[in-house]
Amino acid sequence: MQKKLIIVSAPPASGKTYVSMKLAETLKHVVYLDKDSLVPLSNVAYQVAGLPAAREGEFFQHYLRDVEYNVILDMAFQALKYDDLVLINAPFTKEIHTPSYITSLREKLERDYNAHLVIVWVTCDIETVHQRMIERNSPRDVFKLKNFDAWVKTQNFEIPWNLKIEGDPYSLVVFNNSNEQEFNASMKATIRLLEEKKR
Repeated sequence: MQKKLIIVSAPPASGKTYVSMKLAETLKHVVYLDKDSLVPLSNVAYQVAGLPAAREGEFFQHYLRDVEYNVILDMAFQALKYDDLVLINAPFTKEIHTPSYITSLREKLERDYNAHLVIVWVTCDIETVHQRMIERNSPRDVFKLKNFDAWVKTQNFEIPWNLKIEGDPYSLVVFNNSNEQEFNASMKATIRLLEEKKR
């Protein structure tokens, strides 16, 4: 099996973390990396700067966001030296919608690590996203829920079909996650693809 770097991406509350963890639990020879593991380190930067930890604020965007992504990718590159599959649970919101970034990452993986880039995009209907935010009752969702309709307009829930490359099944894997039936079907198909089993 050829090495693969799997990026699981999705808008908030689409089930990205749940899907990522279930994929990692099922796959064999996989290293699981969650960008949220870097949050405690970033919080130190807020403390040093004397600022509240507002991850969507100007300080985060200017000083921390890209650093977190660079660090998690460097960890993934190192892990690819030792195992077949590396899965990153991280939104990559800006990067997913920047084709040149994805092309560059794909070329680097092929050139330096003989590895495929796999983009798994978790899709979910807006009504289910809303309900999941309510159910998870997270402090990070307070503002979003109070201004849900306005917040939705700031997010891109569209499937990034521009990443799809004919003949490359790994270029974009759409994981439907609006209900249990969709989840089970997508999980089965995605595992089969990633483990290169005959379809």
